[in-house]
Amino acid sequence: MVAAATRGTGPGGRLHLLFTLGGDRYALPASVIVEVLALRPLKRVPEAPPWIAGLLTRGGRAVPVIDLAVRQGGPPAARRASTRLAIVDYEPQPGAPRRQLGLVLEQATETRRLDEAGFGPSGLTTGPAGYLGAVGAEPGAAPPRMVQRIEVAGLLPADVRDILFPPDADAG
Repeated sequence: MVAAATRGTGPGGRLHLLFTLGGDRYALPASVIVEVLALRPLKRVPEAPPWIAGLLTRGGRAVPVIDLAVRQGGPPAARRASTRLAIVDYEPQPGAPRRQLGLVLEQATETRRLDEAGFGPSGLTTGPAGYLGAVGAEPGAAPPRMVQRIEVAGLLPADVRDILFPPDADAG
């Protein structure tokens, strides 16, 4: 679990959870992570896009879970001890109440502070993959490797977001 005290910036930059998708390294800012759990069985969501891994119950509410490996166009995340379920804060609409969203992440076993100055635009248009953020070098990696930040706000296209988090679900 990521403690609130470790979420901010500090010497060396912002804390991130590092993980792998299709052999590439990615970083999820710890500031958006509520908790990191072991992978667990999920309730399937019929007729959802294939990258919607299912639902889990947390605090009496259903939490949708997406498999980032499938969202990226690859096969489902391998079911290993290093595959984790990160619960993140997600804002479905600007100004809407924050909700929780689960992310299945492979090889999510390391946190590291990454210097913001070391990140920059990829130079590519990501199109529907609006969750792909800035890129930078993974410090201490030998040989040097690129790491790309995941932007939680861009994970869900509008049509899927409205299915998982209907705008009127929190009304009344």
